Amino acid sequence: MRFALATPRGTGKTTFSVLAVLWAALTGKTDYVVLIAASSDRAQNLLETIKTWLETNAELATDFPEVCVPIRKLERVAHRQKGRRYLGVPTRIEWGANKIVFPTLEGARTSGVVIQCAGMSGAEIRGLQHARADGTLVRPTLAFVDDPQTRDSARSKAQTDVREQIIKADILGMAGPGKKIALLITTTVVCENDLACRLLDRKKNPGFRGEKYRLLESPPTNAALWDEYRAILEAELANDGDGSQATEFYRANREAMDEGAVASWPARHNDDELSGIQFAMNLKFRDEAAFMSEYQNEPVVVDEGDGEVLSAEEIVAKTSGCGRGTAPTESQILTGFVDVHKDLLFWAAVAWERDFGGAVVDWGVYPEQPKRDFYRLADASPTLLDAHPGAGLEGAIYGALKALTDKMIGDGVPRDDGLIMRFDRVLIDANWGQSTDVVYRFCRRSPHGAILTPSHGVYVGASSRPFSDYRRKRGDLIGPHWRVPAEPGSRNVRRVLIDANFWKTFVHGRLATPEGDVGSLSLSGEERERAALAKHLAAEYRVAVKREDSERRVDEWKIRRGRPDNHWFDCLVGCAVGASMSGAVLPTSRNAEPEPTEARLAPRRVSFAEIQRERRRGR
Repeated sequence: MRFALATPRGTGKTTFSVLAVLWAALTGKTDYVVLIAASSDRAQNLLETIKTWLETNAELATDFPEVCVPIRKLERVAHRQKGRRYLGVPTRIEWGANKIVFPTLEGARTSGVVIQCAGMSGAEIRGLQHARADGTLVRPTLAFVDDPQTRDSARSKAQTDVREQIIKADILGMAGPGKKIALLITTTVVCENDLACRLLDRKKNPGFRGEKYRLLESPPTNAALWDEYRAILEAELANDGDGSQATEFYRANREAMDEGAVASWPARHNDDELSGIQFAMNLKFRDEAAFMSEYQNEPVVVDEGDGEVLSAEEIVAKTSGCGRGTAPTESQILTGFVDVHKDLLFWAAVAWERDFGGAVVDWGVYPEQPKRDFYRLADASPTLLDAHPGAGLEGAIYGALKALTDKMIGDGVPRDDGLIMRFDRVLIDANWGQSTDVVYRFCRRSPHGAILTPSHGVYVGASSRPFSDYRRKRGDLIGPHWRVPAEPGSRNVRRVLIDANFWKTFVHGRLATPEGDVGSLSLSGEERERAALAKHLAAEYRVAVKREDSERRVDEWKIRRGRPDNHWFDCLVGCAVGASMSGAVLPTSRNAEPEPTEARLAPRRVSFAEIQRERRRGR
């Protein structure tokens, strides 16, 4: 028997397997067991677990006294092995760090059974044998290999080839000429075509019986509700929350959100979660690539070579030549975005040409942070509550939105030629659960409501349902990787849903486009002012990822180490979506950087006038 097993991380596959090989040894099913792991230390830990059970487990001692009683008499004192006898006959018991031998007792089915450990090295494995009291040599008849790869070796084809050869040649050959060995391997998939993938693939390795299990046997079908849940969860965690608001959203919508989902272990979830399905989805939202490999055993393909993006220094060098707060003469569309947090509102305004060229004309926070060119959200002073004394958090957010939009929209932005540009669209982040109702209420009541739109960034990864797969309903407004659902919902305000990964790639593409080319985005202001903005724009990096079973490839954006602030980056993404909603289109041109693959579907474009018509119709 050659059996390879992959289960979700944390399901106890190693413990179950160690129990299985111990059962085989105690029942006389095998004479010689070898425990093998990626390193010698890990292999010794497996053997140490067995030794502890034999020394301390009362039920084992009751069922197998011929093994456990002599072992307990040793009391872990090495020299007591010598001279240990039963009825005057030496038991030849061994109790070492790398090898144990059960007592030799006439008539006992466990007499002289060997359990040994070794690291994943051909030198350690080859030539294993044990001489019994009667002079016979025994060789391994059962091998258990636990997680034979490390994270580094999994990503190395050369190391994977070597370890596969060790299994097929050295381990399977341990029984000796003309003999067979039973082999059990437990593993977890790390990445595409790693050792686990090879062993589990019955086409590549028909000699192995490969079985793999998933944490979610089937995913939930209501992607829209889970997108909303994720937005609430991530916004809550970003504002020092504990995820309880997202859990309450799940509780209220659980029946619809669980539809189609099947958890392989329904009872596996944390105390602050309601089900195994929620537990699995939280893992997916935390790190989709890790979830797909280590919990679903269906790795996504990660092209780490695509992870490089513009540096802050390169972004600073992209200047429009205009002072801060002034738009280039060619500008035709003006959009803004407000990123809502517990302590500050981050905002930005971008003046666009119809072909997505343009300039970031202004940016900042509310309330302003005096006498500081650079600051972080974590050390904000003053905060929203400071700026609105006597108000609670919701009141402070509402007051802050009113003060900020009155100033932004009321003043407009002057162009170089003296014309005052008025905002075509301003999006306001509504992802954070504690601010969502406030944002919707503000957009509904504001005198600027005609150009205000609540927005929800949605994480669309390689294994997520792409926006292009959503079935369009009557009254939906659809654009490239954004959509405005027809139903305004209970809050009676229509919202825009944004594929955040796509639009982050799009914005960086505009920043990377050389000045003078179609679709080039630059920064206004002095160098020191642009430097603070550029730090946010360079706070994330992208990784190209695709599903192993699909050709669909997606850029997934990750925050850099140290978790630098990225809020103005989010603002530019919202401004770009606002421009698309207002009619901006990146043309196909040799000089224009192609949009990400998913954008080449020629989606329907929607003008601001059409949005206004839909609003007047009450849709």
